[in-house]
Amino acid sequence: MKRETSRDSLISLLLPLALIFGLVLLLSLNVGGGGEGREATPLEIWLKVIVGYLAAGTEIAAAIVIGGAVVRGIFAYLRLLFSRSKQHFDATEGVRLQLGRVLALGLEFTVASDILRTAVAPTRQDILNLGAIVLLRTLLNYFLEREIQQGEQRRLPEPELDRSLR
Repeated sequence: MKRETSRDSLISLLLPLALIFGLVLLLSLNVGGGGEGREATPLEIWLKVIVGYLAAGTEIAAAIVIGGAVVRGIFAYLRLLFSRSKQHFDATEGVRLQLGRVLALGLEFTVASDILRTAVAPTRQDILNLGAIVLLRTLLNYFLEREIQQGEQRRLPEPELDRSLR
């Protein structure tokens, strides 16, 4: 049990460091003009237009998901603020966790949009930029998910925790 905990803490330290190192490495690589000189075919032009619309739709979906969650979170927080509940901290933590889950979903939508944008005839520089963006968003998502898991563990009531141990 103790060995698993130390291994998990080592992984939780090394994974973000590796992602940050990979991000810095990808950003430092600047590949010059790999493929800009060739002429695009009519099919590639149409595919780029269609994929551009799909990527824009995905970004709009991400904005709607995140914006809706923010508005819902504000209303839930205001409701909690004006209620006379003694569980204000726990309820505020619940609003925060719910917003964090939706932000993670929004990050997934934005990663999908970036992948779509580089799907048709990407250059090496496009692929490197995509790798850097995906690494950065993965790093953000990793920390967000970790925070959500820690928050959910703090919210577990003691009786349920005792029942799970038996």
